[in-house]
Amino acid sequence: MKVLVADSFSLRHLEQLRELGLEVEYQPQLGADDLAAALAGVHVLIVRSTRVGREAIFGATALGLIVRAGAGVNTIDRQAASERGVFVANCPGQNAVAVAELTLGLLLALDRRIPDQVADLRRGIWNKSEYSKAQGLLGRTLGVVGTGAIGQAVIARARAFGMRVVAMSRSLTPERAAALGVGHATTVAELCGAADAVTLHVPLTPETRGLLGEAAIARLRPGAIVINTSRAEVVDGAALRRAIVDKGLRVALDVFEHEPEGGSGTFVDDIVGLPGVYGTHHVGASTEQAQNAIADETVRIVRAFVQGGEVPNCVNVLPPQKTLVRAELVVRHKDRIGVLAEVLAAIRRHQINVEQMQNQIFEGAQAACARIRLSARPSAELLAEIRSRTDEIIHVDVLEVGGP
Repeated sequence: MKVLVADSFSLRHLEQLRELGLEVEYQPQLGADDLAAALAGVHVLIVRSTRVGREAIFGATALGLIVRAGAGVNTIDRQAASERGVFVANCPGQNAVAVAELTLGLLLALDRRIPDQVADLRRGIWNKSEYSKAQGLLGRTLGVVGTGAIGQAVIARARAFGMRVVAMSRSLTPERAAALGVGHATTVAELCGAADAVTLHVPLTPETRGLLGEAAIARLRPGAIVINTSRAEVVDGAALRRAIVDKGLRVALDVFEHEPEGGSGTFVDDIVGLPGVYGTHHVGASTEQAQNAIADETVRIVRAFVQGGEVPNCVNVLPPQKTLVRAELVVRHKDRIGVLAEVLAAIRRHQINVEQMQNQIFEGAQAACARIRLSARPSAELLAEIRSRTDEIIHVDVLEVGGP
């Protein structure tokens, strides 16, 4: 089985992949345009920032798994992968501390204008009277949008600075907010109205695109702070630019709408030229600690896939409750070649789709039990056809399963 690693990956973890008996090809300089040609004969693709588009996925006939060595999967065409039956997995939570550390660093930098002070000193300018005008963080309110692993890590660190925290996410309940020691906002606009600073920690989905929009930004007080280390598209960029100019918002961004591919390149974005805006180079997860944790998780996912056919952290497979299962066929049968094939052939002849299936072998390998989840209840004729193979079929049951 062949693995292509198309982004930077440690030599130690590359060796761990080879120890699984895999043929590992390491091409960290590949770009999105080069990927399609490089995927010939590849079964597992590991990427970080490289975009994986529809053309590459449809052209990769052997591809069975794409692992993003990071938290989000917005760089991967999930729909194309799902159409081709390719699993997509990621490594959530492994970079939480690293992103939280950068978030607090940016918050402090904005409050104390650290980059501006450094720049003036390098130009030979001493301006203590100007740079002494900082508010400090103690007692101020931080609004945290998203309470996953990263959001919770930010909350813990903000509270250590003596900040009051208000949080908002679709899954956050008042009870959970109380357990986290934070206030509970039900909308982003409500959170913005209560906060001195807002930080975003949500994945990019259709629901979160433009989440911090014009109405919410309008609720921010003049001079408020906005930090985005998640994805550029979760913020309405035009509305944010206007508010920077009109309301004097101070903004720190680790993510941008048009980032160069790879580790270096030419960067153009007018937002970084606006007053009060600081930027970093999409490095939120880029600490040695975080990258080792992500690489460990990536190897774990690949190991589970090649050794047991399982895909931890899979993001494009429907959970059982969302499939079209209407009945479960339980077939206890002799553990012989072709028995299950005949059962499945009979199901096909009766125009019923198999949604899920599991077959367990008993000690001694004389008998097995297949649990076949079907899109419709099997007819009496189908059951009779299966039961008629008395030399191979031990017993057949049908269990009703409620649909969605």
